[in-house]
Amino acid sequence: MSLMPSWVESANTVDTHFPLNNLPYGIFSINDNEPRCGVRIGNMVLDLSQLEMRGYIEFNGTLKSNCWNSFIELGKSKWDELRKILTQFLSKGSYYQDNISVMMYKASEVKMHLPIKVAEYTDFYSGRNHAENVGTMFRGPENALPPNWLHMPIGYNGRASSVVVSGTKIRRPYGQLKGPDFDTPKFLPSRRFDFELEMGAILGMNSSQPMSVDEADEMIFGYVILNDWSARDIQAWEYVPLGPFQAKATATSISPWIVTKHALEPFRCSTPKREYELLPYLRDTKPMLYNIELNVLLKTQKSEEEIVAVTNFNQLYYSAAQQIAHHSSSGCPMNVCDLIGSGTISGPNKNQRGSMLELSWGGKEPILLSNGEQRTFLEDQDKIILQGRCTTSTYSIGFGDCVGEVIPAKNEFAKEK
Repeated sequence: MSLMPSWVESANTVDTHFPLNNLPYGIFSINDNEPRCGVRIGNMVLDLSQLEMRGYIEFNGTLKSNCWNSFIELGKSKWDELRKILTQFLSKGSYYQDNISVMMYKASEVKMHLPIKVAEYTDFYSGRNHAENVGTMFRGPENALPPNWLHMPIGYNGRASSVVVSGTKIRRPYGQLKGPDFDTPKFLPSRRFDFELEMGAILGMNSSQPMSVDEADEMIFGYVILNDWSARDIQAWEYVPLGPFQAKATATSISPWIVTKHALEPFRCSTPKREYELLPYLRDTKPMLYNIELNVLLKTQKSEEEIVAVTNFNQLYYSAAQQIAHHSSSGCPMNVCDLIGSGTISGPNKNQRGSMLELSWGGKEPILLSNGEQRTFLEDQDKIILQGRCTTSTYSIGFGDCVGEVIPAKNEFAKEK
């Protein structure tokens, strides 16, 4: 598929992540006015609430909202209809150019908000390289993967209330710590605070029944970049026997633009070769992953943004559709605007690892930045920038950065010792 030309000139440039082929959805505000629905095209944002109020489109008033939930709930036929109309309005030579252009704002001048009200949040552990790296650190290479890992997607239920939009500052959490530094647990700020590079799938339909992988794939509205902030020292003390809890409850950051599944179709690719055939309800029926290039950048108080890891969404062992099919298999209801985290995405090489835990090998091998600074885990004022894009010879599909800056811990009820 080639670049679709638009009358918005910035959507036709080689370096844009937001050509007419993309059309991602977000929630924005301008001059402290009410947040409203918008679509990104080049370096501009089209105000869809104005478009609906002025009668150019009609979607039951759902685009006048401060989140995308009500529109998404309208279903796939309406998703397709809106995309078709917007493509017509924004295509080069469109009759509507003069009327539409007055409802646009520069992307650099708007404030972005959380695009959905997250119904439920489940995070998986579906990156094999990540799972093997972490398992090797804690259990040795011979026991790196749990016995069930190659047979089903492993996950945990997270906190929807902790999901925040890119740009939200992340306060270092307090928690119970226990390790070689002290004999008994102490309540202290996390000393091993970390990011995790993930993708998030946003569900677009309700279901109270178990579903097939194909049905699960049809449920997905779109994808965002996701940062699963993790306090490794809190996690190490609390996770036995029930897994992650407070260590993962601080925050989960997502990128501001939802890239629709439709825009990603040209970039589908298959999951890796299996050692064991999956049970029938989980088997691949077609390519279910996407070729999405992913970057991790770190900015410190003393350094500019610097790439510390490069990997790809195609490194996952289980697709979002397989994760959803497994999740629903027990009869667990799935809801519109459930958020499904992929799990940390790491490649096979050291510079492709999607967390500080792996990049510094548990703190034993500090990473060296170009200005001479070293990092094992994140320090206060460190900023993590996660990026993703799909590319062809004529255009790219981007997600917008997922950014979070760590700010110092604050707890009036505990004294640090």
